[in-house]
Formats: sequence, C-alpha cells, structure tokens
Amino acid sequence: MKAAVCSRYGPPDVVEIKHIEKPVPNDNEVLIRVRAAAVNPLDSHLMKGRPYVGRILFGLRKPNL
Repeated sequence: MKAAVCSRYGPPDVVEIKHIEKPVPNDNEVLIRVRAAAVNPLDSHLMKGRPYVGRILFGLRKPNL
C-alpha cells in the first residue's frame, strides 16, 4: 500500500510517498480504508516542527507520528 511518510521536520518537500506493508489487525482491532484526507494549517506547523514546544509531544529530532 502507499503511504505519505514524513521522516524529518522541514518544508512539504520532506514528505515522501512510499510503499509499505499493509497492516494486519489483531483480534480486537479493525482495519479501515481511507479514501480521502484533508490537510490544515496545523499540519503544516507540525511538519516544520513549530512551535518548538510541540516537539516534546511529537519527537525532538524527528517526528514519531
């Protein structure tokens, strides 16, 4: 399956489309197909690592989302 992967903080150019293995749900989980997603201004700030206080929650050197 394809996934948009952001492995470091920076401008939108750091987002890469990669092929990853399809996740396998456990017995108490459900796998959901996403057909569309939206991007808002908060996503842009998180990608850039700003405000820096947010890095405490999302990863200091690289995003761990």
